[in-house]
Amino acid sequence: MMPHRHRRRLMTGVVVAAALGLVGSQAYAAAGTSAPRPRSARHQADIGRQHSRLLHSGHQMTALIPGAKPEGDDDGADEAENSAEATAQFTEARTAPGVVAPGAYGAAWQQLRSMSHTAGGWNHVTKKTYDADDPRYRDINSNSSGGAGHVTGRITGIAADDQGYVYAGGANGGVFRSRTGGGHWQPIADELPSLSTGTLALDHANRLWYATGESNTGATSFVGTGVYVLKDPRHGTFRPGDRVGGAELESTVIHALRFAGDTVWAATSRGVWSHSATDLSGPWKLEFAPNPAYLPGGSKASDPSAPYKNIANDIAVDPKDPGKVLLAVGWRGGDSYNGLYAQRNGSWQRVDGLGDLPSDSANVGNVTFAAAADGSRLYAIDQSPAQTTANPDSGLKGVYVSKSGSPLGPWTQIADYQKLKGSGSALQSAGYMPGIQSWYNQFLQVDPAHADHVYMGLEEVFETKNGGTDWTVPGPYWNFPFPCWSIDPSRQTGDCSPTTHSDQHAVAVGSYHGKTWVYVGNDGGIYRRPLNGAVDSGGHAKDWQSLADGTIDTLQYYSVGVGKDRAYGGVSVTGGLQDNGQSMLRGRDRVMGSNFGGDGADTITDPADGCNIAQEYVYLDMWVTQDCGVNNGAWSTDPTKATEYEVAPPDKDLAGKGARFIAPLTADAKEPDTWIAGGRHVWVQTKGYAIRSGSEWKSAYDLGDGHLATAVAASGGRVYVGWCGPCDSQGFTRGIAVGTAGGTGWHQLNLPVDGAIPNRYISGFDIDPADADHVYVAVNGFSRKWTEGPGAGVGHVFESKDGGAHWTDISANLPDVPANTVKLLPNGGLTLGTDLAVFYRAPGAKRWQVLGHGLPTTAVLELRPGPDGDLYAATHGRGIWSFDVRRLAARKR
Repeated sequence: MMPHRHRRRLMTGVVVAAALGLVGSQAYAAAGTSAPRPRSARHQADIGRQHSRLLHSGHQMTALIPGAKPEGDDDGADEAENSAEATAQFTEARTAPGVVAPGAYGAAWQQLRSMSHTAGGWNHVTKKTYDADDPRYRDINSNSSGGAGHVTGRITGIAADDQGYVYAGGANGGVFRSRTGGGHWQPIADELPSLSTGTLALDHANRLWYATGESNTGATSFVGTGVYVLKDPRHGTFRPGDRVGGAELESTVIHALRFAGDTVWAATSRGVWSHSATDLSGPWKLEFAPNPAYLPGGSKASDPSAPYKNIANDIAVDPKDPGKVLLAVGWRGGDSYNGLYAQRNGSWQRVDGLGDLPSDSANVGNVTFAAAADGSRLYAIDQSPAQTTANPDSGLKGVYVSKSGSPLGPWTQIADYQKLKGSGSALQSAGYMPGIQSWYNQFLQVDPAHADHVYMGLEEVFETKNGGTDWTVPGPYWNFPFPCWSIDPSRQTGDCSPTTHSDQHAVAVGSYHGKTWVYVGNDGGIYRRPLNGAVDSGGHAKDWQSLADGTIDTLQYYSVGVGKDRAYGGVSVTGGLQDNGQSMLRGRDRVMGSNFGGDGADTITDPADGCNIAQEYVYLDMWVTQDCGVNNGAWSTDPTKATEYEVAPPDKDLAGKGARFIAPLTADAKEPDTWIAGGRHVWVQTKGYAIRSGSEWKSAYDLGDGHLATAVAASGGRVYVGWCGPCDSQGFTRGIAVGTAGGTGWHQLNLPVDGAIPNRYISGFDIDPADADHVYVAVNGFSRKWTEGPGAGVGHVFESKDGGAHWTDISANLPDVPANTVKLLPNGGLTLGTDLAVFYRAPGAKRWQVLGHGLPTTAVLELRPGPDGDLYAATHGRGIWSFDVRRLAARKR
């Protein structure tokens, strides 16, 4: 997903699109987040120069094994590599120091179900429409007027029928149902242990199949717990007992489900499996895994590259002969096993000679198939690992058709990125070509009534009505490069029609009240238009409708900030989002706006005034506003007239070497004008929201070469910083540095590999306001029961009463699940945000409870007390929620 910094990119025109750089057998980490878009013309040009050096320096792009970077001194700060690194880092936190065995999340969820809950319920704060085109926030730093309209989080699965029922699956938000052709959504999968969506499909009996494990992620980040079938999807809800087969597909990513007669096929991150579609009991059958030694239980299962050695992307079945099946197998970064496979003489063998469709390991990467309803056509998209590595413009090898409908061809190429770029694409205005992220963005859908009418999703939505001879772009990347665009708030997007959000993942066709619609899912949610809709002279659709009406909330927050709303009363709530910028919800708002485009990250918000906000883009690229980012009336693309100021500390300019993709920020709990930012250095500034330049930061401490901050906390001048480096399973190390904001007394705590705190990712701190030596730390990952790696240890939350010299494991009865954030409450109770729930330990107690009722089972990445007495939780898949902690018992005196 490519975050948006639109006008700066349009002004410079620098081409920074780049090769993914994932090659070799140990290629690591897929892209599940987008590449950062530069926030200034200067930064844009810098990245362009960096990328140019990378491409022309003669260095070979190194395999992106955990921690590996391109050779030489180039930062490699290009679109695709940064996107891969983002998800690599998110995955690292949950897997280091080794490989996580299947079943870890499932076991934690079972334990969670047996735990007691405190009284009180969670309030869904962001269950409101989120307007990316909100004219209140129309300036150089937002995407307002780009045309995406109402958005929500990434949608990775869609199914629709002919009676107006539509089903949408969030990346980590579960399944939602609409009975009205889209809108008025209802969650129907919240009882399941996994809300991560791989794909959705309706079979001939109108049963809804839900494959969990998002197919856009790497290997082990938000994997699923298998496939579930809902027999009455129009009325029912998914239950754990709806799982097909046993635990064979637990802890996998499922890319596709395909039906052939009475058999359902599944393309997963652990090979291709099949199951009876009529008898749902009994285990799944492993049909093909190219490298079985790397599967769980195999001789090489503990190898760090194991999750990437048996990836299957899609399956094509001959409609005239269901026994003829073609498997598209391979890691999108390239591996020797990549290829197309069919059964020959009782075994699966690589096939070639299929016509134009590549079959060699260098050119078979991420592949998607789509068949015509009458069996007369079969289409395919192919991303080439070799081209992705070598070509700065696009990784798309081509789009192909088998006019016989047979997966064995012969196949004919009907498009490549050069052909698509001239079809009305807006991507070139951003410095890219169609298919630059084809390793991440793909869908295909054939019109059920017309075999030559095809919708294709890459970064944009493409359409052909003549089998690929001609293409149009009904869903352009954005409207900014078109003559119809205007920043004028009274004209919304000028004379342009609304478009979709960028980065396409899912598609379906359905009908409602006699009208047939195409539904598309992308990083901004779900949209629809008539299947044969109207277009303007440029081939851009005039009739897209966003279906993100506020009843579907799959927003993926990294952070949350809360402050008093002095203008309207109540509180203002803001937070950084994956590919949906920074949301802004004022005290009286009925609609959220976005004052900050692209990827949002960490946030600092003034509790006394919620319009004082520090907003991080990525890699510590920080901006500050003191008016909530509201446009000042200039309605200008001139950055000097914006009311946000770039105040990034110097580590920002080192890209991935200077800071983590989502780098930690905080304000001192007692000295709120003192801010701490963690990269390779511990940066401090003391002007609070009055800061206007990155030069005002001072380095308090150097964590050391290769060490990057993962968590920071400060109180009364005392600072705790967690770090890792290397941060992946190849020699993972972690540590905690302690010192003062003034730069004195800095030292590294003694944390041996087999010490009290496990050798896992340090994800969060909180400091007792009464005693800065009294500190809590949250630890990510899984214990040594599930993780093969040195020092994995046990426990997820630890306490020190002597400034970190000694630690006590206070995890007690907590499930063994990654912990992300820890927060001490005013009543003396302790809360912990994890990948499954928020837990609470009452004052004086030793055991934990689940905090409240009603919070979906999704990852909680940050907990933040608000000035209104509520505790706010930023979830990475179901928005922001709040809990009234005054319902909890007070501290005993």
